[in-house]
Amino acid sequence: MAGYEFSRAFFQRTTNKTRLNALESIAAGALAGSATVLITNPIWVVNTRMTARNNESNDPSLPSTEGETAATKKLRAPGTISTFMKIIREDGFMRLFAGVLPALVLVINPILQYTIFEQLKQLLEKRRKVTATDSFLLGALGKLAATSITYPYITVKSRAHVASGEGSKEGMTASLRRIVREEGVSGLYGGIGPKVTQSVLTAAFLFAFKDILYEMTVKARKQIAKKV
Repeated sequence: MAGYEFSRAFFQRTTNKTRLNALESIAAGALAGSATVLITNPIWVVNTRMTARNNESNDPSLPSTEGETAATKKLRAPGTISTFMKIIREDGFMRLFAGVLPALVLVINPILQYTIFEQLKQLLEKRRKVTATDSFLLGALGKLAATSITYPYITVKSRAHVASGEGSKEGMTASLRRIVREEGVSGLYGGIGPKVTQSVLTAAFLFAFKDILYEMTVKARKQIAKKV
C-alpha cells in the first residue's frame, strides 16, 4: 500500500495532476508491484527453501543418524541467516532472484482483477444499483478470472524458488514448456483449488465490505449534516 502511494505521488508530480486517469493508476500500481517483487523475492526464496528442507527433515521415510530424534533434527535445521548465506555461497547471489520474472508477470493479477470487476460493475450499473452482494459476487468473479489466468506463473515461481543446480538456470518459458511436456497442462494448475478458494473469498469479502463501509460513511455524513 505504501509503495502504491509513493508510486502514485511520483506520477502526480511527473504529470502535474491531482488525480490520475485509469491508465496512469494501472501504471502506478504496476510500478509499485514490481518494486515490491524485487525487494521481497529474496525473502520468499529463503522461506520456500527453508520450508522444503523442514518438510524433508520431518519425512519419516528418510534415514536418520543413530540416536537422532525429531527434536535433534529441528535443532540441526538451518536458520534464516544460514539459509540465506548458504544460497549465496552454493548458488550465487542471483539465486535469490530465482522466479522473479514470473513474479513480475504476476503483478498483473490485481490489475486484471480490478479491471474485470470494474467492467462488470459498470455493465450492472446500467441496469440497476449495485449492492454489497453484487460487489461480493463480482469481486469473486474478478479474482477467479485473474487467478486462473496467472496461476501457471505461480507454479513456475514456486518451483524456481526450490530448484537447484541446472534446474535453477531454467528460464520461465522453458519451465512452462517442460511442465506441459512432462505433466500436461494440468501440471501448471497443481494445487489451484486451495489457492483459488482463499484468494477468491478474500477478494469477495474485501469488495463487499468496501461498499458497506462506503454506504455507512455516506449515511453518517447525512445524519451529521441534518443535525448541524
